[in-house]
Amino acid sequence: MHTDFMKELNDRMNQIFVLFKKYINKNYAIRISPDLLEGIKINYYGSQIPLKQLSNITVENSNTLKINVFDNKILRDIEKEIFRSKLELTPLVSDNIIRIVFPALTEDRRKKIFKLICEESETCRINIRNIRRDANHKLKKFSQDKYIGNDTEYDMQHQVQKMTDNYMKKINSLLLKTKKEIMKI
Repeated sequence: MHTDFMKELNDRMNQIFVLFKKYINKNYAIRISPDLLEGIKINYYGSQIPLKQLSNITVENSNTLKINVFDNKILRDIEKEIFRSKLELTPLVSDNIIRIVFPALTEDRRKKIFKLICEESETCRINIRNIRRDANHKLKKFSQDKYIGNDTEYDMQHQVQKMTDNYMKKINSLLLKTKKEIMKI
């Protein structure tokens, strides 16, 4: 029970951390990548289809993405969805190709991006602390029901706290690394 409990706990905390990393990479990458458009879905014959399945997305140069759409009938729909996305991008349509030019990041924009990442990091910390609270509650219940002894409960709570501290350090480390990347001019 002890190892299964700790493994499940570690998996849950790791999942939160991995989601945080994906959030940063997908939404606030400093380098231009087709992955930035991953969350955009297009209504195509009644179904919500990811943009990457309806087009070929390539990096044209250091600040431009080029989208070659397979079905030109949905060109304007794609343009509208990109414009509506939270990425604050303006697509340019010409010759059945959509280009997205990413503006240079100003200091204000960089600060805004970092502030949003900090907010998401706090959400991750809260989720990890909630996982810790639930685990400690379960351990207390196991102790009350005599599945484990008081000493075992104390030891496991100590391990839970060490695991929590470890994931908090990982989040803080990733946050610092991201700040350096974003604020680099």
